[in-house]
Amino acid sequence: MKKLFLFAALAVLCLAPLAAQQAPKYNESELYYVNIPIEKIYPYSKGYAVVYRSGVNQLGTVYIPHSWFRRDSLKAELLKLGPGKRKPSMSIFYKEGEFHAVRLYVARHGSDSTWGIIGSNINIDDRFEGVETLDVKF
Repeated sequence: MKKLFLFAALAVLCLAPLAAQQAPKYNESELYYVNIPIEKIYPYSKGYAVVYRSGVNQLGTVYIPHSWFRRDSLKAELLKLGPGKRKPSMSIFYKEGEFHAVRLYVARHGSDSTWGIIGSNINIDDRFEGVETLDVKF
């Protein structure tokens, strides 16, 4: 009986490393994200100008074209927050260290203080042309 138990224990110890090598890795992902608070979001005819907090006393701006929000692109998504005290933010997703997509969490109503208006006399069309990635400064 002792020999049978010893043999079974030895078999388990020998096969365990082999089974561990073949097990799928569920806790690893190609994607990771960074969540950044939005200070102001400006709708524009070509997309959204998003002012975000890039440090304690610094702000940055990114320009997200409307074409990124189309289903065939899937580079951007806009989600409207429900009632409550949630603050607008953007989640920037990276795949293998490169920009992959952005998700904007914005106030539901345009009357919220985080929504802004770009004057009709201001032309920022060039900031949306040829945009392929977001250059976010942290």
